[in-house]
Amino acid sequence: MSSQKIMSTLTETKKAIKGGEFLIRETQAHEIFIPEEFTEEQKMIAQTCKDFLKQEVYPHLDLIDSQKDPKLMPSLLDKAGALGLLGTSVPQELGGFGMDFNTTMLVAEAVGGGYSFAVAISAHTGIGTLPILYYGNDAQKKKYIPKLASGEWKASYCLTEPDSGSDANSGKTKAKLTADGKHYLITGQKMWITNGGFADVFIVFAKIDNDKNLTAFIVEKDFGGITMNEEEKKMGIKGSSTRQIFFNDCKVPVENLLSERENGFKIAVNILNIGRIKLGVGALGGSKGTISQAIKYSNERKQFGVAISTFGAIKHKIAEVVTKIFASESAHYRASQNIDDAYNAFVAGGMDSGQARLKALEEFAIECAILKVHGSEVLDFSVDEGVQIYGGMGFSAEGPMDRAYRDARINRIFEGTNEINRLLTIDMLLKRAMKGTLDLMTPAMAVQKELTSIPDFGASDDTALFAKEKKALANLKKAGLMVSGAAIQKFMMKLSDEQEILMNLADMLIEGYVAESVILRVEKLVGVRGEKACEVEIAMAMIYLHYAIEKAAGAGKQAIYGFAEGDELRFMMLGLKRFTKIDAYNLKEARRKVANYAIGKGEYPF
Repeated sequence: MSSQKIMSTLTETKKAIKGGEFLIRETQAHEIFIPEEFTEEQKMIAQTCKDFLKQEVYPHLDLIDSQKDPKLMPSLLDKAGALGLLGTSVPQELGGFGMDFNTTMLVAEAVGGGYSFAVAISAHTGIGTLPILYYGNDAQKKKYIPKLASGEWKASYCLTEPDSGSDANSGKTKAKLTADGKHYLITGQKMWITNGGFADVFIVFAKIDNDKNLTAFIVEKDFGGITMNEEEKKMGIKGSSTRQIFFNDCKVPVENLLSERENGFKIAVNILNIGRIKLGVGALGGSKGTISQAIKYSNERKQFGVAISTFGAIKHKIAEVVTKIFASESAHYRASQNIDDAYNAFVAGGMDSGQARLKALEEFAIECAILKVHGSEVLDFSVDEGVQIYGGMGFSAEGPMDRAYRDARINRIFEGTNEINRLLTIDMLLKRAMKGTLDLMTPAMAVQKELTSIPDFGASDDTALFAKEKKALANLKKAGLMVSGAAIQKFMMKLSDEQEILMNLADMLIEGYVAESVILRVEKLVGVRGEKACEVEIAMAMIYLHYAIEKAAGAGKQAIYGFAEGDELRFMMLGLKRFTKIDAYNLKEARRKVANYAIGKGEYPF
């Protein structure tokens, strides 16, 4: 069965199945997965990860960060391997657990609060292992994957170079075939290599001769010709091994070429899709740990004779952080289940498992980029407010916020900077529209027609839960289509040069996706538990929707100001105002409700 037929079949059963389709199609609450649906077994796996952090990582954070014991981080990976935490996504026949993508996301979230250890395990299980798992031949997988899944061998990923970061395909590392045709000699320099100091296996990207595109290789440390600088001195994640690595005629057997010649750039892009959404959900794990510490401190810290958690200003901060985490979490697991559903459809259609996983992730690459941005920025917001709640102790290296604050910052750079990912979301969306895989033109034209028509003030049933809010969400999407359509008409093929406007459009897209996700999650919860039992969740959905519309309106205004003038500007601003209206809501009381619940639980409570 062709991939087109598979996706057609899946679309019949899952309404919002295509990546990016959320912008032009209304999704129903019953169609999405929500975290409350995780099974007891899945929750136990997550708890195992959290227990591991409490027992093996948290008691040694200072020693880990000092790197005085170079064997400490590898030993932690060994222990994680013994528990099976390194093989969650590896098939059982290769020594892993063969978990579905959604479960591996839950694991990534659970270890995401592990500071530098989270970076090491994520690099090993993700960008270090998955290129071989998804692109390796049978012999390569049988040789390397079981040892990587057990932790016997540690993995690293060598892509970035001094002069090639976001522009990865411009790398200068070279590979030259030996005269006897049995080896490639790799020469070049790689930098910012996570796990570089102790890795046994490197995924190395190089260009063979004068090739235009990169080729990937599996390189063992014992091949020789490998040297490295001392550990990098970094702002944060100080316990993560980060090295510059030099390859000088490193002799790599020809059978260690990964996939096909010049397929390296495609491998890098597709593996980064996985890395992006996993980074986003891992950041949420860090966010939950941070706000839980801040809530606990606010309950203990007394000022003016009372706990600071009783102050409205502190409640505001706690509620904002908790709400943004809850909303981002809703979007992450919505997307990861969509990826699983697409994977299952591809496999059912006869596609190879590894190819199906890559195809499913490629289908939802837009969502992966969105969630990398959102998750990492929620973490930055969480640690910043965490410092503020702690006050003077937040600025002290003796308190927990110092490490959390510094370690969080890298996540907006890892896996493609947030600026690059914002640009990618719009670029991928427009390319799909041009290919005809997403029909953006029809809804965009409908929005233009609606703008010139008289608004519909007819009676409608607004008594159902979130009825008005769903109208506001639909209008928010229309605002994005309106501004995007006008920008495309204005700049045509030169739109890619208008990065500021593209990032404004991306923010509108991001907020629309996340706001819809949290509304649908809460609607589904209410269907199970009833409104009374979901008062706090309803409050968070309302808080986030108001925030999202306000942010999207601001981004839309900046974009319009950037290219429109005169009558066009006035017309578009009227349209933006029309599409970003929302009924008044007492956000202060909603935040207090959320904060009081979290404060009463003494931690992030969802």
